[in-house]
Amino acid sequence: MKYLTFYSILCAFLLFSMSKPPKKYKLVWSDEFSTEGLPDASKWTYDVGDGCPRICGWGNNEWQYYTEADIDNASVKDGKLTIEARPEKMGGKEYTSARMLTRNRASWKYGYFEMRAKTPVGLGTWAAIWLLPEKNNYGEWPGSGEIDLLEHVGFAQDSIFGTVHTEAFNHMIGTQKGGGVGKIKPHEDYHLYAIDWTPEKMDFLFDGKIYFTFYKEALANSKQWPFDQPFHVILNLAVGGNLGGKMGVDATAFPARFSIDYVRVYQKKD
Repeated sequence: MKYLTFYSILCAFLLFSMSKPPKKYKLVWSDEFSTEGLPDASKWTYDVGDGCPRICGWGNNEWQYYTEADIDNASVKDGKLTIEARPEKMGGKEYTSARMLTRNRASWKYGYFEMRAKTPVGLGTWAAIWLLPEKNNYGEWPGSGEIDLLEHVGFAQDSIFGTVHTEAFNHMIGTQKGGGVGKIKPHEDYHLYAIDWTPEKMDFLFDGKIYFTFYKEALANSKQWPFDQPFHVILNLAVGGNLGGKMGVDATAFPARFSIDYVRVYQKKD
């Protein structure tokens, strides 16, 4: 019993020390998911449907229909948010899930964004924690930018990825910028995912260690660096799609669950 108590304290200490933001940063927004039931409506809104008619399948040929404030797809319990993709027909799709956003609730220009999460299991899952601009000051995607803080797909179960998309750097033209971490097991336990976004660069971190840095070039314009405007946070679990379904979808893997312990945003004190 004494050993277990000591071990629990040690784990808590290590987690706290890993999750400390850079010096001179202060917490400006967070959701600790401490109230059970539906996610806090003062902090989160939803994208609903399948993106049609403008961008069906949300532009990625995804298989799910996103619901709004449905406790079967997005729920808080025991201090954790769970986004669940379910084999359920709705809106002409075979699956339901949730896509939660802080859009029109909170957005930030620069900062240290940190989430503690556990990824889903199963071929065809596509979990993401990402950011989009609050306003498209440089035009529609990819002109105004996208920041993928975490992407995880079921066919690469032991890997995670971080990526940026701009008009000059995006997957549609094969120039996207990103990095990843492999030979890990993000689905077995909670890990820390973060970006440290400044006017000069963007560091991507896994469990407190930088694995990819995207620099603003000296003469960069908005095509290379549209990241001088406020962005909001998005949490979602997709099914199939251009990336998630690249190796197929295993119907027996559903329901699949993406769990988030907390979302925290820090900014410099000055």
